[in-house]
Amino acid sequence: MAEWAGRRVLVTGASSGIGAGLAEEFARRGAMVGICARRPDRLQEVLRRCQTHSPDSRMWVTDLAVPSAVDALATAALSEFVNVSSIAATLSSPGESAYDASKAALTAFSEAMAVDLWDTGVKVLVVYPGLVDTELFSLPDNDPVLNAPVLPIPVSELVGAVFDALDSNAAQVYVPSWFGDVAAQKAGDVAAFLAGTAAFVAGQTAQAGGPSGS
Repeated sequence: MAEWAGRRVLVTGASSGIGAGLAEEFARRGAMVGICARRPDRLQEVLRRCQTHSPDSRMWVTDLAVPSAVDALATAALSEFVNVSSIAATLSSPGESAYDASKAALTAFSEAMAVDLWDTGVKVLVVYPGLVDTELFSLPDNDPVLNAPVLPIPVSELVGAVFDALDSNAAQVYVPSWFGDVAAQKAGDVAAFLAGTAAFVAGQTAQAGGPSGS
């Protein structure tokens, strides 16, 4: 098991949900945690909880879409980056093209950063969660999730899987792990995967009484 006492870790998107859960667990294990997000009030509350375990933890209110903000964080000489992507990055969730693209961009950014930092000792872990019980799906104007046979997992399950991945020095982790098998199957036959997804969406639309698209 990795020893986190005294190490420095950056968690992005840490004002709530998965990011907040990861930040608190890093702090509980003794790491000096750097957290960043755009909502100062929520971020301050997460920082307070982190500092209960790790008083030297810090926060940055920042938007990582701004290049200068990324540069400022990169100069902090951290030892670990945990970037939370999504299964949408590799499985292309239907009806969520903008979200899919943003998570795919985060994945590409993270992998490129891992290569750029390869000889520095700074590690990058990309996390691909499925449905997680956070506030994301209750936000205004967010589309409802298709009636798929997948139940949301608690944040604690995701956090546990991330630390298992860090302990094994993995470059990526799917949570639940079976989504990784689905991604591998898609890579083996993209056309078949897309056809199956389209058929599933059509079936869901028909059950809901919506237009069939034909």
